[in-house]
Amino acid sequence: MNLFRRLFSQSNNDAAPPTDTAVPPVDSPPPDNEATKTTKPLEGEIHILNLSEGATRELPPDTLIPQTGSTHLIFGQATDVGTVRSNNQDSAFAFFAAPRSVDDMPDFGIFIVADGMGGHHDGEKASAITMRTVATQITKSIYMPLLAGENANQIPITEALVAAVDRANADVASRVPDGGTTLSVCVIIGGLAYIAHVGDSRIYLIMRDSMEQITRDHSLVQRLIELGQLTPEEAVEHNQKHVLYRALGQNESVEVDTLTRRLPPRSRLLICSDGLWGQVSEREILDIIKQYPHPQEACNKLVALANTRGGIDNVTVILLHLPG
Repeated sequence: MNLFRRLFSQSNNDAAPPTDTAVPPVDSPPPDNEATKTTKPLEGEIHILNLSEGATRELPPDTLIPQTGSTHLIFGQATDVGTVRSNNQDSAFAFFAAPRSVDDMPDFGIFIVADGMGGHHDGEKASAITMRTVATQITKSIYMPLLAGENANQIPITEALVAAVDRANADVASRVPDGGTTLSVCVIIGGLAYIAHVGDSRIYLIMRDSMEQITRDHSLVQRLIELGQLTPEEAVEHNQKHVLYRALGQNESVEVDTLTRRLPPRSRLLICSDGLWGQVSEREILDIIKQYPHPQEACNKLVALANTRGGIDNVTVILLHLPG
């Protein structure tokens, strides 16, 4: 009976076993003594925990390392049909590579704006053909040898650009006989800009508070200005200000303007069709570029302003920010 009572009492009560055989329950906290006590480390103090005891190391908060400045070129690009025309005859192309390896290859970029002209679809076809042809030829003759490390026997950059434009001119003349296009192309290699230009799309170099047009318009009014027969102010309102005497697809051969410029740190390069500079003054363009530090924001604002001013032409903008 006593044995039964003891067994029955043990099965219905949670009494702890005798002290000489007691073990702490699973949910019981560890004894409060110095051998097992852990404390949260003070700020800046290195504290080593014994992970074998089941402790979890507290991770430090995320720390953001401030950047001292951009190390690569960044760019924005925007194009719009405008508010009057039914199709966009502008074409744009942007390609940029920033390799980092023991080979120490320079940054490389191709940036193109082409403004087509001709019948309803002839202009857009001419600019698209030019964009594809020039980008393809530059990639084959300049970028691929550079990437493969075979640039020792590479032809000069300027010659490669002229050859690419000549090929595009022939393609447009054969495939779109009634079409034509302007072309402004810039190849960036490291801190150098190699430029080829035909027509009246423009490239501007912007440094701090100055804005310099580094391409020359191949237009009738620009030629009259150079001959002293027209002032720049009169050219703005001239009824033939968009008449070109040089463009791709108009003749069997085309004369190409080329130049090379070293780009200062933190400078900017703007490539645009006449849909921008024909509607927005250079002062306004500069103010917007200074106001909006990210190039894509600036491109969007420039296109929007051109449309606000009437949007009578297609407008295309590419804006490059050089590192520094």
